[in-house]
Amino acid sequence: MRVLGVDPGLTRCGVGVVEGVAGRPLTMIGVGVVRTPADAELGHRLVAIERGIEEWLDEHRPEFVAVERVFAQHNVRTVMGTAQASAVAMLCASRRGIPVALHTPSEVKAAVTGSGRADKAQVGAMVTRLLRLDAPPRPADAADALALAICHIWRAPAQNRLQQAVAAHRTLKGRTA
Repeated sequence: MRVLGVDPGLTRCGVGVVEGVAGRPLTMIGVGVVRTPADAELGHRLVAIERGIEEWLDEHRPEFVAVERVFAQHNVRTVMGTAQASAVAMLCASRRGIPVALHTPSEVKAAVTGSGRADKAQVGAMVTRLLRLDAPPRPADAADALALAICHIWRAPAQNRLQQAVAAHRTLKGRTA
């Protein structure tokens, strides 16, 4: 399974591609950051993020895209920018028919470090260890994108089984109604 992880942000949008299956060693295919100038017009920034993500999709051809789920913070402006960048990533993937999964920050931290309250340094250290890298990816947005991809690879099999069970239940329920 090849997954593009996206840590959305207007100034720095982390992107990372990981390949593998749950229970086996994972491989980092690529990691980086799509950057936009903070003083640029919002529309231009969103177009730049779209172009960057499209380039990653073209180059790496992921089977899934995992995006960090936006959560409420005290800074509404930061939340809005993150949500807008997140929507661009989801749009790019959906336009190509690539399934998109959303994972909360605490879900990703728990999957990668064992604690939903881990800090950025702990996430970076575990990403480095899990992908057998020489050093943590920089900036932290890049490491977070890889963590999202790892989380999805590890959690997708269980999520797929749950979705299949719900679908089977609905089908069965529809026959008896």
